[in-house]
Amino acid sequence: MTSFDSATAIVTRPGMPSVSARRAKDGGRKIRLPGGRTLTATPVFDTYWRFACKRQETFMRRVNGDAPPWTDDPVISAHRFTNAYRASDRVSQYLIRNVQYAGDQSINELFFRTMLFKLFNRIETWEHLTGALGEIHAADFSLARAGAVLDRLMKAGKTVYSAAYIMPSPAFGAIRKHANHLKLLEHMMRDGAPQKVADAPSLEFVFRLLRSYPSLGDFLAFQLTIDLNYSALTRFDEMSFVVAGPGARDGIRKCFSDVDGLVEADVIRAVADIASAELDRQNLNFQNLWGRPLQLIDCQNLFCEVDKYARVMHPDASGASGRTRIKQRFAAVKRPVPQWYPPKWNVHPPASTATLAAPEGARSRKLA
Repeated sequence: MTSFDSATAIVTRPGMPSVSARRAKDGGRKIRLPGGRTLTATPVFDTYWRFACKRQETFMRRVNGDAPPWTDDPVISAHRFTNAYRASDRVSQYLIRNVQYAGDQSINELFFRTMLFKLFNRIETWEHLTGALGEIHAADFSLARAGAVLDRLMKAGKTVYSAAYIMPSPAFGAIRKHANHLKLLEHMMRDGAPQKVADAPSLEFVFRLLRSYPSLGDFLAFQLTIDLNYSALTRFDEMSFVVAGPGARDGIRKCFSDVDGLVEADVIRAVADIASAELDRQNLNFQNLWGRPLQLIDCQNLFCEVDKYARVMHPDASGASGRTRIKQRFAAVKRPVPQWYPPKWNVHPPASTATLAAPEGARSRKLA
């Protein structure tokens, strides 16, 4: 039996549970979970699965080299949504291949490169830094030189940070936010964070470690935890721990009128467990990631994306944010999107997807 524990937000999953669902008198669909809890689903929850299928189909068509348009869904074709799988997004793909698995695989260097990239979360910023400073090494990295490079970038009117999410400035006394983030990374290195991550007993431990550092709240700490877990630093199951971000919480609120006392993390786990049953119920064909099913982080992200999608498809469904429009527009760019995933996942896209060759050093598993 699957057991939910709201206090620790940990779930045990011996196997895919069976789900009994019935139509409630009030119009909400009751989904009975193992253990006795019941989710009351709104029509948005059906849309959650249809959106996941359409978004993944769009991704697969683009990866396979099909010409646009890649979908007949007017909302997906007009607005920007992340992929159904977080690791398939452009920035995640760049991080995995070009930052993490390329270069020195020692603990300090791998942690340092990952965090330096993710604190700004922008490919162009990373390439500007490497172009000006050369190959990044924690051992001889100069905060002053890096700060000056970013100062010049800002002076030229360029963007330093990604708009994907807000990065609060840690209070390290610098005038510029990016200088404070560089100081945060320096503080982490001096605190022995790389070794602490490498020695961590669980994904949750890594999250709580990162959460203890200045300016890293629940959402950012969890996102960084997942990013580090892509690398060879850790080998934790993505089904072992999840934290719901604000967008996901809004999506959950739109998908369920009642969650029977479950916290958001447990709702995400329950949804991951019933995925096959829900897809079968709607006769939907979800194309997984070449054998890899949706993980907790992916289901979390899908709640965030369906919150946006529902602003158009279900305008009467209300979330805590009160937003009614999708801000970012999508512009189709016909270019190759080669895929490369952490080798430990054993995800192998077919040759037809024009997958890039493995980066140098990617096969290394030994961390010094």
